[in-house]
Amino acid sequence: MPSDHLMTEPRPPWHCGRIPSADGEGGTVDDDTIRNRYDAPYVAVDGGMSDNPRPALYGARYTARMIGRTAEKPPEPMTVVGRHCEAGDVIAADVLLPGDLRPGDLLAVPCSGAYHHSMASTYNGIGRPPVIAVRNGAPRVLIRRETDEDLQRRDIGL
Repeated sequence: MPSDHLMTEPRPPWHCGRIPSADGEGGTVDDDTIRNRYDAPYVAVDGGMSDNPRPALYGARYTARMIGRTAEKPPEPMTVVGRHCEAGDVIAADVLLPGDLRPGDLLAVPCSGAYHHSMASTYNGIGRPPVIAVRNGAPRVLIRRETDEDLQRRDIGL
């Protein structure tokens, strides 16, 4: 990859993998989640269909790339999946990612659309992500992350 396309490691004020924006989303590779299934590597990240249901709902296709460090091995095809363990929770299928991808690496999904916030859900009890604006490299929270307390506040109990 040409050096003018490399990005420095971001220092975001949010938990990676839960980043809705008009230009993209991201995810960290979860511990022990680079697995080979059916002779193809699957990489699970901490985002998924509750953040962006577009791939599951109508087949939106994305790519992904590792950011934050330089790869030491050539790319190989991998499928990036979300945290929900559902058949439709595929973020990017058969994308070229570094062969040395490892837990803790940061993946970016560029141009994933501006509809994350309106389509995000609390599926599996996962709070909706924040909405972050970035101007001149400085992030600003526009809508805060939904907390466990926010989700529990609606429960009336027995």
